[in-house]
Amino acid sequence: MTDSPDQEPGGIPEPSRHELAAAESIFGGRIETARSFVAHLASSGMERGLLGPREVPRLWGRHVLNCAVVADLMTADTTVVDVGSGAGLPGVAIAIARPDLELHLVEPLERRVIWLNEVVRDLGLENVTVHRARAEQVVGAVAGDYVTARAVSALTTLAGWTIPLARPGGEVLAIKGRGASEEIEKAKKVIRKLGGGTPEIVTIGDSLLEEPTTVVRIPVRIR
Repeated sequence: MTDSPDQEPGGIPEPSRHELAAAESIFGGRIETARSFVAHLASSGMERGLLGPREVPRLWGRHVLNCAVVADLMTADTTVVDVGSGAGLPGVAIAIARPDLELHLVEPLERRVIWLNEVVRDLGLENVTVHRARAEQVVGAVAGDYVTARAVSALTTLAGWTIPLARPGGEVLAIKGRGASEEIEKAKKVIRKLGGGTPEIVTIGDSLLEEPTTVVRIPVRIR
């Protein structure tokens, strides 16, 4: 049986022992910033409908750590565009783990954008810019060495939102679940048409997380 996260009286979840060890490895000296992010998610994030109350006890393992490990696939001093940032997952989690990266969070809904700006300001994340826009609206204005997305849409649709935002030679890193293989199969033609290479499924965080993160990695060809 694994240890489960505790929850403070105010509703802010504490990581389990296993999650704390993973968080210390991923965030290092910025773990208190990660704690503050979790506090935002559990309080104002839930109050404003960015996530449901059932997700609060699972914020560390299922959400924040699950997203932050994606940064292991990114080289130093690069730019990341996060599409459909919503509650800052994965964008804010990556920004906390990797202050060397430049993050652009793209989110169309005003209430989410307001919340994201509040969180970014409160956490002092100088490497993050929030854009209120749909993905297709920022093509040509924003581009990343990596383009990320989580729980936004199936790959058949997501490819059209993410590949155009990747620099030539860059990558799309889409966090997916067990249906990743099936999504890839359905999206292959669309991916090729948009200039994407052969997708591959990678798992990260095997040595840190109880449930490693599944990522569909799509290289973007030189256009």
